[in-house]
Amino acid sequence: MPRRSPRKLRAGAPGSPRDAVSTLLVSACPGPPACTAVHTYLFVDGLDVITRSDSRMAGLAPGLLLRPGGPLHPTDAPRTVDVAAEEGPDPGPDRLTVRVGLRGETVVWSGLMYPGADSTVVEEVRFRLDQYLGEIERARTALPAPP
Repeated sequence: MPRRSPRKLRAGAPGSPRDAVSTLLVSACPGPPACTAVHTYLFVDGLDVITRSDSRMAGLAPGLLLRPGGPLHPTDAPRTVDVAAEEGPDPGPDRLTVRVGLRGETVVWSGLMYPGADSTVVEEVRFRLDQYLGEIERARTALPAPP
């Protein structure tokens, strides 16, 4: 059997999970009385990324994460974004971060470490830019107006 170059092995074969495109769904908790504060849920391919990454965490306020030009909006230069903090009356010092970047028409989240649906560790996910931005805008406009 012919050997494959290390570069091709790292990149994965076409159709491999590394090439797969994921779907983002954003939701927000309504806050009291259901929860102590309003927080964001981030679902990737139907899995709650925050809870699966660290069950002690709750998503940051949707107004912070979803605002136009906010931390979840991709830029050409990847950046590390806080998406969750320890639950409690006051957010704890631990944070859950995601590296958000843009490669062409693909939004890339890297620096992840959560169990996927098949129990393998998910380290990176990719989204189609139009679906990703559309979902952030949909979730932002669904938020109730501040009092």
